[in-house]
Amino acid sequence: MAKTIHHSTIRVIYGDTDAGGVVYNANFLRYFEIGRTELMRERVCSYRTIEAMGLILPVTECWARYKAPAFYDDLLTVETWVEELDQVKCRFAYRVCRREEGQERLKLLVKGYTVHVAVTRQGRLTRLPAEILDKIALLL
Repeated sequence: MAKTIHHSTIRVIYGDTDAGGVVYNANFLRYFEIGRTELMRERVCSYRTIEAMGLILPVTECWARYKAPAFYDDLLTVETWVEELDQVKCRFAYRVCRREEGQERLKLLVKGYTVHVAVTRQGRLTRLPAEILDKIALLL
């Protein structure tokens, strides 16, 4: 079975760019978050629902490889999928792309991943609830 890839569209706002006119590198982590949040909302549940269960899913690791710049007003596509899953941890992978004029394929700008663990409000590592784990597992 093929992995589920979610596509989110983001328009780069002026405030996301630096003095050089390109998207500031850390903003791609925000774009990753948008992709992850929308994937979860569409296929699993909202983060609000997870928080109502007394859990949070903090980032414990992140990585990004920058291949090409993004600019103000670019329309970007964030591809998001689940790469790994266990009882307490989930790894999401991302590709941020832009359609180049006259090109059929999307141009890869940034690729990366984030790792999240389930913790209680008191900061204790805990297992993901079965109903969440089962829905995320369907995305692999």
